[in-house]
Amino acid sequence: MQAQIGVGAKAPKDAEVLFDGSRKMLDEKWTYWEGPRLAASLPIKWKIEKDPVGAGTVMNTNDPAAAGGKYGAADIVTKEAFRDFRLHIEFYISKPGGNSGVYLQNRYEIQVLDGDTTSHGLGAVINETPSPYYAYNGVGKWNAYDIVFRAARFKDGKRVENAQVTMYFNGKKVHKNQPISQVWGGPNSGIDGGNDGGKGITDTPGGLKLQAEGHDVLYRNIWIKPLDLKAANTDFSK
Repeated sequence: MQAQIGVGAKAPKDAEVLFDGSRKMLDEKWTYWEGPRLAASLPIKWKIEKDPVGAGTVMNTNDPAAAGGKYGAADIVTKEAFRDFRLHIEFYISKPGGNSGVYLQNRYEIQVLDGDTTSHGLGAVINETPSPYYAYNGVGKWNAYDIVFRAARFKDGKRVENAQVTMYFNGKKVHKNQPISQVWGGPNSGIDGGNDGGKGITDTPGGLKLQAEGHDVLYRNIWIKPLDLKAANTDFSK
């Protein structure tokens, strides 16, 4: 599997654009995640703003309902759910300490957090890998995650294979066939977060979720291509 990656990567013809910078697409394809801490109401209060360093417009995660870092209060999720997929997403952290998160299947977080180089830090498969902080372009610059994700597999209602992810961060391969064991962060985090301490993964597809943490973290150029990965291999090349 080959694909263009990195900041500015254009969606291939067979991919679905999830955000093109327009308010129209934000409202058409996204909604608030109805988790236990939801405190926001439609329409989505994330603002569409001018790209601070480029042409076009972007979305700002700084929803007033999430002020003070109240994750789960105003997170947004795609109306469409996914199993296996190829994802491209670009983010811009405006100020030091800026915090958000990209949730695969509304379960597994790829962290967006300036200044944290731990396993809870930027670019980490949260709590499961070290942070590949070396690949970060820094505050005030656009960054890109390019991901191939394979959902957990089940037999007779029991999980027999963990979810798995390969990821490029700004064009550098930082995770390769990384298994993901559970949902972290509790029930306010995502699907299955409240099941057996996050270990009770279910065979339910989920949307792409973006986290509101009360920070000026911006997103643009989001596209996805559904896949059907028979083998437990998510590795892909540029």
